[in-house]
Amino acid sequence: MRKPSPWRTVLILALLGILLAGGAWAWWMKSSQASNRWNASCVGDIPAPIGYKRVPAQAGDYTTYLRALPLKPRGSKVQLYTGGEANYQWLSTAVVDMPLLSNAEQCADVTMRLRAEYLYKTGRYSDIRFTDVNHRTMQYQGGKSRANFELFLKKVYGACNTFSLYHETKPRPIQDVQPGDVLVYPARDCRQYGHAILVVDVAKNKAGKVAILCAEGNTPAREIHIVRNATHPFRNPWFLLDVDERSIRVSVFHFEAEELRHY
Repeated sequence: MRKPSPWRTVLILALLGILLAGGAWAWWMKSSQASNRWNASCVGDIPAPIGYKRVPAQAGDYTTYLRALPLKPRGSKVQLYTGGEANYQWLSTAVVDMPLLSNAEQCADVTMRLRAEYLYKTGRYSDIRFTDVNHRTMQYQGGKSRANFELFLKKVYGACNTFSLYHETKPRPIQDVQPGDVLVYPARDCRQYGHAILVVDVAKNKAGKVAILCAEGNTPAREIHIVRNATHPFRNPWFLLDVDERSIRVSVFHFEAEELRHY
């Protein structure tokens, strides 16, 4: 009997390897596109990038609050305030389990909402204040009444935006980024609207390289969601930054370094 050519055996094995690798890649890509593919219960359960460690937090601080933000189960879709699924689901990678307060709760409003929720939860009512587009301070004075708190936030949504948020905050160097910082730009040339994203977690490696995890709202009003890193799915949902970068790219949004800001 004629023996099979060793080259034929090698070719068959190579083809089988390619098919198996392609199948594994297709399965992984499908899995990576799923919402909350980790089935994490909260932001802090999302794994940090390999080689990175989350920055320290203290009990009761804003970082701890943001890491405790609950997430909807795997497969959940971002819903509009008015009902139905939002467009561009591929831009999100998990949905925060927190109902919106109004149809005006959009990008900048979400960053203010979460800051205010933390201050309200910790009883720091006098610290709940924001600057409107006319540079006037809106001060919360409703105490522990939840109804008063939500009414105040709805007024804030109507008087504040990315312009006021940008001017109320100060720049933060990339190497010093902290959970709770915002990436924000007001309307620019060729862009009718601005945008704002909240940094909800930060991790660093031994070399000092920074990774950020971000949440956002958008227009029309939709559920708060964790931003997907579609460009680098193996890093998703983290975005890796060099401390000397002049620009910061988060998903489809491009921020200048000075547009990383803090209260």
